[in-house]
Amino acid sequence: MVSNTATSTGGGVNDSGATNCIIYYNTAPFGPNYSGTVPMFFCDTTPLTTNGYANFTNDPALVNLAGGDLHLQSTSPCINSGNNSYVPTATDFDGNPRVAGGTVDIGAYEIQSPASVVSYAYLQQYGLPTDGTADKLDSDGDGFSNYAEWIAGTNPTNAASGLQLSSVAPAADFSNATLTWPSVSGVNYLVLRGSDLTMPLTIIATNIIGQAGTTSFTDTNAIGSGPFFYRVGATR
Repeated sequence: MVSNTATSTGGGVNDSGATNCIIYYNTAPFGPNYSGTVPMFFCDTTPLTTNGYANFTNDPALVNLAGGDLHLQSTSPCINSGNNSYVPTATDFDGNPRVAGGTVDIGAYEIQSPASVVSYAYLQQYGLPTDGTADKLDSDGDGFSNYAEWIAGTNPTNAASGLQLSSVAPAADFSNATLTWPSVSGVNYLVLRGSDLTMPLTIIATNIIGQAGTTSFTDTNAIGSGPFFYRVGATR
């Protein structure tokens, strides 16, 4: 949604919400790109909205806005920066596969051979190259690759920023256990449990929607004195 005009507010988006969209270069006396209450998720717009999450304000780097070519340049922050859960069609506006590189691009056109499988906006935010060379690196030495840090929404340049359980609190009668971990909005979490560390842990919960700050999950099947071993993971 670019190059639109409104007479009052919301040149790009006014009443409806938006996901996986570029909302840029629009004009209006107030709120050129969007009205102040519009919810947006995984969008590239400016200024940064407080109603939603996973949005960013980088210039979308379109091929030729003035000439009407709204394809993404090869270094656009919109590459791999959307959310696959909100992809309604199998193809983009060119008829090409809508998802290439594992994660949908933001905007109407999909880069078909992205150099990196990580969100370009994420890589650029932390000063990492978008040519794929940083994907498997552990830039901060915390044991997680930059790809894994992106999935979890953690900071790949800060070893103290990582996905790990902060507490496991059993109930007084050992009828359940409540797990808490630092979390990020827009990330889906899963919990695994086992009673023997020599065996693989079993997934006991999925699609736990991450909250800003911390997220908790109560395992109501953790009955008895255990032992119980837990792990938390993230998916996009």
